[in-house]
Amino acid sequence: MNIYKLNSFFCGVAVALCALCSADEAGAQNENTGVVRRGASERRGTRNSDDGPQVTERMQAFFENNGSPESVTDADRQWMRVMYRELDLNKDKNAPLYFPEEPVDGNLNLFRIIMKLLADNRLTAYEYLDGREVFSDEYKVNVKDLLNRFYIMHSPAPGSTDKNPKFIIQESDVPSQEVLSYFVIERWEFDTRRNKLRPYIEAICPVLHRTGDFGGEAVKYPMFWVKFSDIRPWLAQQTIFLNDDNNLPTCTYDDFFNMTMYDGEIYKTRNLKNKSMAQLYPDPDDRKRAQDSIQARLDNFEAKLWTPSREEVIAAREAREALAEGKAPVDPLVEATEGAAASEEVATEKAAPRRSTARASKAPAKKNTKKPKQSKPKVSNSSSNNAVKSVRRRK
Repeated sequence: MNIYKLNSFFCGVAVALCALCSADEAGAQNENTGVVRRGASERRGTRNSDDGPQVTERMQAFFENNGSPESVTDADRQWMRVMYRELDLNKDKNAPLYFPEEPVDGNLNLFRIIMKLLADNRLTAYEYLDGREVFSDEYKVNVKDLLNRFYIMHSPAPGSTDKNPKFIIQESDVPSQEVLSYFVIERWEFDTRRNKLRPYIEAICPVLHRTGDFGGEAVKYPMFWVKFSDIRPWLAQQTIFLNDDNNLPTCTYDDFFNMTMYDGEIYKTRNLKNKSMAQLYPDPDDRKRAQDSIQARLDNFEAKLWTPSREEVIAAREAREALAEGKAPVDPLVEATEGAAASEEVATEKAAPRRSTARASKAPAKKNTKKPKQSKPKVSNSSSNNAVKSVRRRK
């Protein structure tokens, strides 16, 4: 009996220790990033009205190792182009980043998500440097100085310390209505392992549009840079709807950026002189043509890597014929693939075997054998002079 009592006692102690360990593990949370540990299964994927969506270590590691520029090694890269775009929120395609203006049923727009994470000290922001971007500890933004710089009302949050500062910002004090555009660093890479060309979002910068006391044209104030890989776990949990025809939220902010559903104007490309498009092309018409040329090269880059199919060759030939007759407008895609389509057309005609049957092959042979007999002239025994005379008589 004593043995059974000892066994039950040790089993109870083991159960109590397991409960304490699980409670400590579930309550453990990183003070700097707000990332819940791996064993916190009760809070994983849940939404809290105070803390917002929770991100586990496994989720953060997944987004860091998949679908980010850092997950692709230099050995797999063969081509890269870095460009800067401005997303105007007045355009219909970019409207999901602006709406809803106020929180509705737990749904927040992009700027409110960023500010909430900054106030809770879960996100790192970097200084906006005109002409160059450096994401290092030297250029980290002090959140308190940032809020004071843009006149955003705030107060210290309970439990805030010097090492882990946290702030409370009322919903009415968040200037989300003044953030009318975003700057985005877009990196296009050709991955040889996946044999695919795709864009990566490297960083996002909200831009305030504020007017003076006497009105006038609004002035743009870029606020700070945020690495997309740092904010991506939270963006993957916020669903949005894209148009008025379907009010059901069918994608997330993460899908919106990774699938390039936005409409952004190229205002700069990474170059040796480190100049913007406005500096390189002062004339607006020249700048527009340069932007269209860069976008066309990106759109046609992947198409030029592959041999066009027979249907594409035929479509390109018909388009050229219609264009020659003046029945169709100029298609830039047809012009871009004209050289490849023409070469493929010649190769297809040479490689295509001629269809022939046994009867068709024998018929010309018989005809050729009979034709000389029918057209054979009568040979006369006359001399060459007689032959000449016969020619003269014909004349």
